[in-house]
Amino acid sequence: MQGFLDTFAHFVDWGNAITWGGLGGFWWLGILIVALLPAGLYFTWHSRFIQFRHFGHMLHVMRLSLRKEHGDSVSSFEAFATSAAARVGTGNIAGVAVAITAGGPGAVFWMWIVAWVGMATSFVENTLAQVYKERGEEHGTFRGGPAYYIEKGLGHNWKWLSVLFSIFLVICFGFVFNAVQANAMASAIHGAWGINPLLVGALVAILAAIIVFGGIHSIGRFAGIVVPFMALAYILVALYVIFTNLGELPQVFAHIFGNAFGMEQAGAGAFGAVVANGIKRGLFSNEAGMGSSPNVGAVADVKHPVIQGYVQMASVFLDTILICTATASIILLADMHSVGTVEGVTLTQDALASEVGSWGGSFVAIALLFFAFTSIIANYYYAETNIFFLWHTRTSIFCYRALYILFILFGAWIAASGRSDNFALLWSMADMSMGFMASANLLAILLLSGVAFKVLGDYEAQLAKGIAEPVFDARQYNIKGVQHDVWDGGGA
Repeated sequence: MQGFLDTFAHFVDWGNAITWGGLGGFWWLGILIVALLPAGLYFTWHSRFIQFRHFGHMLHVMRLSLRKEHGDSVSSFEAFATSAAARVGTGNIAGVAVAITAGGPGAVFWMWIVAWVGMATSFVENTLAQVYKERGEEHGTFRGGPAYYIEKGLGHNWKWLSVLFSIFLVICFGFVFNAVQANAMASAIHGAWGINPLLVGALVAILAAIIVFGGIHSIGRFAGIVVPFMALAYILVALYVIFTNLGELPQVFAHIFGNAFGMEQAGAGAFGAVVANGIKRGLFSNEAGMGSSPNVGAVADVKHPVIQGYVQMASVFLDTILICTATASIILLADMHSVGTVEGVTLTQDALASEVGSWGGSFVAIALLFFAFTSIIANYYYAETNIFFLWHTRTSIFCYRALYILFILFGAWIAASGRSDNFALLWSMADMSMGFMASANLLAILLLSGVAFKVLGDYEAQLAKGIAEPVFDARQYNIKGVQHDVWDGGGA
C-alpha cells in the first residue's frame, strides 16, 4: 500500500503543477493561479461590486431564508446550511494551519482576497444553478448544478464538459475531500483523547451512512441545526482569545500584510508559496468558483434565482472572513506557526491550548468533529447529484456509496499511519481534484455569466419598482435551456 502511495504522489504532483502552478519552474504558471482571482474580479466588476453594494440586502435575504415557500420543499436556509456544512469543515481549522505552515502568515491575506472576490463568483454560479434547475424525483425537490447548467446553457456540444465536471466532482467531493475530513477528525480526536484513528473512522462511516440515506431533507435539517451552533461557539472562543491579546493584534496584522506582499521573503519562490497556499486553502475552505455549492444551491425553492445567489454569498463570508480568520487569529496570537514539526489540526489545537489551557485541544477536537462530520454528509449529496447526472441507476448509487465509505476509512488510516508524507499526499490529492473541478466550472460560468447578470438586472428592476420580494418569470426571457414550468408560480 505504501509503495503505491509513494508512486501515486508523482502523478498528483504533476496534476497540481497544471492547475496550481509550477510548470517550467514558474510558481504562477497554473490554470487557477492565473484564472481564479481575475475571474472573480470580472464577476465583481460586471455585477457592480455586488458583494459590497448589496451586503446589507444579502443579510435581509438571509433573514427571510428560513421561510419555506411550500411545505414539502427545501428552504433557502436549509440549502445554505447544507452548503455551509460542506464549506465549514477541515479547511477552517486544519486548512488554515496548513496554509500558514506552508506559506507563512501572509497566506491568510490571500485567503481573504479569494473570499471577497469569491463572493461575486459564488453569486454567479448559484444564480445559474437556480436558473437551470430541474424538478427532482420527489415532489417539491429540485436538482441542478454545473453539470446541468453547462449542458442546458451552453448546448449539447458542451456535453463533454458537463460530463468531465461531474467526474471531477465525484472524485473530489465523493472521495478525496471526505478522506481529508475523516483524517482531520481522527487526528484531532486521537490527539485530544488517544482514541485509535481507525476506530474513529469506522464510527464516522456508520453514522454518515445512517444520515445520508435519509436524503436531502434529512441532510438539510441536520445541517440547519448543527452548523449555526458550532460556528457561533467556535467564533466566540476565538473572540475570547483575540480580546485577551488585543495589544498584540497590530503586530499580527503587520506580520500578515508584510508577509503577503513579499516584504519578509527572500525571493520570488517564497512569495509564490505565500500566494499559492493562500489561494489553494482559500478555495478549499470557501469553495467559491469550484462548482460545489451550486449542486445544493439549485435545490432551494425560491421565488427568484438571485435569492440563492445572495444566500450563498453569505456562506462564503461566514466561512472565510469569519471562521478562517478566527482560526488564523488563534494560531498567530499564540505564535506557534514557526514550529516546523507541528502540522494541520494539531497546530490549531496546540495554539488554542497555549491560550486558554488544556481544554483548548479538546474544544478544537469537538469543533472539528462537528465541522468535518457535517462536511462529510453534505459532500455525499454533492456527489450523488452528479452520479444521477452521469449514471442514473441503482447500481451506480450502490457503487458510489461503497467507495464513499471506503474513502472515509482511508482518511482515518492515514491518520493512524502517523506519516507526514501520507498527510501531505492527502492534501495534494485534494488540491489536484478540486483544481481540475474548479477549472471546468470557471470556464462554464465565464461563458454563461451574461445570463446571471441578466437575471440580476430583472431582480434589481423589480426592487426599484417597490416590489419587496421579486418573482422570476422565465417566460419573459429567451434563455436557452430553462425549464419554464419550474418557475411557474414562483418556483414549485
